[in-house]
Amino acid sequence: MSTLYLIATPIGNLEDISYRAVRIMTEVSALACEDTRLTRRIFDRYDLPKPRTILAYHEHNEEKAGQRILGLLNDGVDVALCTDGGYPGISDPGYRIVRDAIEADHRIEVIPGASAVPIALLLSGLPTSSYTFKGFPPRKSGQRKRFLEADAELPHSLVCFESPYRVGKFLNDALEVLGNRQAAVCIELTKKFERICRGHLEDLAQQFADAKIKGEVTIVIAGNNPKFSKDLEELPDSSSDRLR
Repeated sequence: MSTLYLIATPIGNLEDISYRAVRIMTEVSALACEDTRLTRRIFDRYDLPKPRTILAYHEHNEEKAGQRILGLLNDGVDVALCTDGGYPGISDPGYRIVRDAIEADHRIEVIPGASAVPIALLLSGLPTSSYTFKGFPPRKSGQRKRFLEADAELPHSLVCFESPYRVGKFLNDALEVLGNRQAAVCIELTKKFERICRGHLEDLAQQFADAKIKGEVTIVIAGNNPKFSKDLEELPDSSSDRLR
């Protein structure tokens, strides 16, 4: 029985790699990564020896590369899997090979690390006791509204990833479906130009209507709770975190 290691890698700041992740990445004979060029930055930054086998595993070759990973595992080779940032399988490729490895009776081990979801949730100032992570919403407005409607009555904080080119449109749809709730737009988390913009959906939708954004975006929206409606006080410091 071999082991498939799922390694969480930094989402921006390379200092967020763990000692355990570094150890596993240098001990395994095979490493599968979403973009081999990006993962090599970790090895270069910390002057680490590279595994004998490094292969690409991404959404465009997931089936073929997954078969190769499974073949290595079946041959008794431990394999580490990582994506460009965060956890494999969380809005990134990984789920299919995990299922295949489990069915083949291989061991799965997760190496914890950085993730945009809890970071954004904590920075938002919104309730953290329970939340729903929805991944990336659909690109088209009608589908996106139905995507949001599924959670409209739930009290949990809502966390989504979004393309920097569709933030304004997403916020407009969220305002229409969910009402004028408190929210936070988190840009480039853990990176040099990290920016958190807090406020109500109406204000944020106006703020980002024509904004040009670069980088990764995570959005947190309050759950269905009157405490976080427009009628009550805004989040602390929301007026100071304006997009520049």
